[in-house]
Amino acid sequence: MFVISNYAKELTTSLKRTANTIFEKGGVIRKIENLGTRDMPHKQSAHGVVYKQASYFMIEFNAPPKDLADIDEQYSRDIDIIRRRIYKKQKEESIECTLHEEMLPPLYRKSVQELVQQARKLDKPKFKYNSGLDYYPFQK
Repeated sequence: MFVISNYAKELTTSLKRTANTIFEKGGVIRKIENLGTRDMPHKQSAHGVVYKQASYFMIEFNAPPKDLADIDEQYSRDIDIIRRRIYKKQKEESIECTLHEEMLPPLYRKSVQELVQQARKLDKPKFKYNSGLDYYPFQK
């Protein structure tokens, strides 16, 4: 995510410069998303200027991992970029729909049956009376 100052004379030149840095390092841009111009959460100073409002952009790109530090360093020296963050994109997990199973009564659900089995394994063994008496001779 990049936060670019509104004071930049041309926003497009700032974005082109940002994209060219990625291309020079062997990266490929997948998507550029404009998150709009808005007030910053708090005043922030960068390169000797205090900013209260900025334009937010999210650029999705692929680049060699060894060059990410160089890209970040170059962005830190860019006057128009106020704040920059590089995140690793997480893979999306495939979620299976289990609505038909969730609609069953609890005792018939597979997940509940597994929990019951785990609870039975944790039960303490009960004392067996092998004395032949009908009662426990010691105090309980």
